[in-house]
Amino acid sequence: MKAGRAVSAALVVLLAGCDAGPPAAQPAPASPSASPPASAPPAPSPTPADLTLAFGGDVHFTGRTADLLKDPATAFGPIASVLSGADLAVVNFETAITTRGTPEPKEYHFRAPVSAYAAAKAAGVDAVSVANNHALDYGRVGFADTLDGAAAAGMPVFGGGRNIDEAYAPLILPVRGVRVAILGFSQIHTLAESWKAGPSTPGIAMAWDVPRAVAAVRSARERADLVVVFNHWGTETVSCPNDDQKRFAAALADAGADLIIGAHAHVLQGDGMLGRTYVAYGLGNFVWYVGSGATGVLKVRVHGRSVTSADLIPAVVSSTGRPAPLTGTAAASAAKRFTDLRACTGLAPVARSGDTP
Repeated sequence: MKAGRAVSAALVVLLAGCDAGPPAAQPAPASPSASPPASAPPAPSPTPADLTLAFGGDVHFTGRTADLLKDPATAFGPIASVLSGADLAVVNFETAITTRGTPEPKEYHFRAPVSAYAAAKAAGVDAVSVANNHALDYGRVGFADTLDGAAAAGMPVFGGGRNIDEAYAPLILPVRGVRVAILGFSQIHTLAESWKAGPSTPGIAMAWDVPRAVAAVRSARERADLVVVFNHWGTETVSCPNDDQKRFAAALADAGADLIIGAHAHVLQGDGMLGRTYVAYGLGNFVWYVGSGATGVLKVRVHGRSVTSADLIPAVVSSTGRPAPLTGTAAASAAKRFTDLRACTGLAPVARSGDTP
């Protein structure tokens, strides 16, 4: 069973596109100052399970991609079969979901109607991150609509909330009997100070508050079988992770993160193992309003807390803005280029299953 179908019952929950900057996570408080939940979650499963997780990069519906929402059921195109075939699929929503609000003092602004959530659900996406530098493009009015729209659509979100405890709390989803915790943090500087969540202020979870982020991961570690962190970070158009990414990844790994996934740089960045933690620094653009570029779905297989293989299912951002899957020799070449990106990451190799179209 896909996580998204279980969640509704379980949750009672190029280049022009991103402004440089920090970070966030959602449902079920779990931060340094947060009090324990009223009812403790069930104990982690004692039996290691095999899961397939799928991750895509940055998604929004503006410009040419706005037209895709005329038919939300087909908005993601053929690559939806890869997302829906996983036990859990996650992407970053690089946009406010609102028709209201006032543009913030920044260069680029993205927003989309609430049908964006229907498009994600139709593609098999089970949860979306709002921890990024566009979630509050239309202020807190637009961000409130983003959260309300997700709740109404039955789409779990993480990385932001109505206060700081919600923002840093893990989203915990039951996936085939496994409790998977997902947190999101933004490491982008633009408007970070005014967009961060406060004690009674909506906003996103920022990576720059390293102690709180680390405490959130440790709390998730105590409550879940598998801990996934999805970061918005990196230097735009640079395929190697920067020092901030590497330091934050190390801190999260030490705190107990099992997988660390990233996006924001508009290009793919390398992946590999940091001790026992799998890190994929950057997945690039996924459903995107301008240009073209390498992309894909990252398919990660886990046994218990251990990553057994990780493969990029290669694609390219097409003229419609959708990711168009590659096949044959083009797919094999793209997969090799992704593997070669590990050279500048400082990470150890990860097993590949060779699973490409």
